[in-house]
Amino acid sequence: MIGLPSSLLFACSENSVRSPMAEALAKRLYGHKVYIDSVGVRASEVDGFAVAALDEIDIDVHRHHAKTFDDVDAASFELIVTLSPEAHHSALEFTRGTATEVEYWPMPDPSAVEGSRETRLDAYRHTRDQVLARLKARFGIPITPSV
Repeated sequence: MIGLPSSLLFACSENSVRSPMAEALAKRLYGHKVYIDSVGVRASEVDGFAVAALDEIDIDVHRHHAKTFDDVDAASFELIVTLSPEAHHSALEFTRGTATEVEYWPMPDPSAVEGSRETRLDAYRHTRDQVLARLKARFGIPITPSV
């Protein structure tokens, strides 16, 4: 475990599933200590299954405003965590010439899962839980965790 950065950006392909989930979970855990945001290589509306998976643990993201790398300044972030190969490549280009650190956390894309509503929602829950476990492993468990 390495200490919390002062500012943290999560990045994914579309800023509609994994990166908004990571942003919301990190804000729940560390938001009082860290500035946290998320972007995508492309902007897309937040996915309804992502909203549902987070609603189950009392986190509301239905008003999430999707952003791209063009909407933020790389130098404003101490750490960028990428959650897809495409976002990782873009983040490395985005941070060229800055002191911003980039880490890759491979996360499954639950939107690629097909099947019944419950099968698909289970995939989103699994990704949510993986992100949460990775956050806690990397940054520690806050004294009063709420998820």
